[in-house]
Amino acid sequence: MFPSLFTLPTFTAFGRELGPFTLHTYGVVLAMGFLVGLWVAHWQAKRAGLDAGRIADMAVYVLIAGLVGAKLMLVAVEWRTTYSRMGLRELLWSVVQSGGVFYGGLLGGLLVALYFARRYALPVWATADALAPGVVIGQSIGRLGCFAAGCCWGRPASVPWAVTFTDVYAARNVGTPIDTPLHPSQIYESLATFLIFAVLVWIAPRKRFHGQVLVAYLVLYSTARFALEYFRGDAGRGFIGPLSTSQALAIVLVLLAGVLFVKLRKTQAMAPAAA
Repeated sequence: MFPSLFTLPTFTAFGRELGPFTLHTYGVVLAMGFLVGLWVAHWQAKRAGLDAGRIADMAVYVLIAGLVGAKLMLVAVEWRTTYSRMGLRELLWSVVQSGGVFYGGLLGGLLVALYFARRYALPVWATADALAPGVVIGQSIGRLGCFAAGCCWGRPASVPWAVTFTDVYAARNVGTPIDTPLHPSQIYESLATFLIFAVLVWIAPRKRFHGQVLVAYLVLYSTARFALEYFRGDAGRGFIGPLSTSQALAIVLVLLAGVLFVKLRKTQAMAPAAA
């Protein structure tokens, strides 16, 4: 667990006192996930015969919208329990430090992708198929950043692979329980999303209709997230009855994916790929 890579001490420049500045591991890993996701989107677009340069440009805006959407949903979900008691400066700093709620990021990214595709006359569903693997590999890498930061921690566990966080800095910043064996829920999700990435890359050249990769992503990730929520221990996630907010949204997305599957299979059919 390395929540920060290094901290520069306070110094004076241009007659003003600046610092200290801390380089957080989460931000570095998130940037890595951003770049890898961008490269994968470009690769998948080129593989599908789309305008790879335009898709790569689009992916930048989609990923930025995803970050903003994730943080906005975080504030919405945890407003009562956490953010309503904060001043504006404290709220902004806390949101910058936090990762956000992924489903908010997914919604924000999808809206920007739809707008971008329509504006530049890109095939919507084929474009979505090209973007999906890039999104999920970015998730996989990003969860490693969560593990380094100590956020999104798991429930107390007695399994042999339980992890124990000891860094007081992480406990102060994001509330990580220290000196307690926990399920490595961040690693669980990182592995699950990497496997989903491999499945999507396999499906892409074999798909029978445009939108099939997106549908597979929605079903696989929502199912995995629903199950993984039972291993999460951070209580500020928000709940709707017995289900966490993420579990409720996972059910909605699976139902939506089912509707899309039926509709797109009829309207976006394409010739089977050659062996």
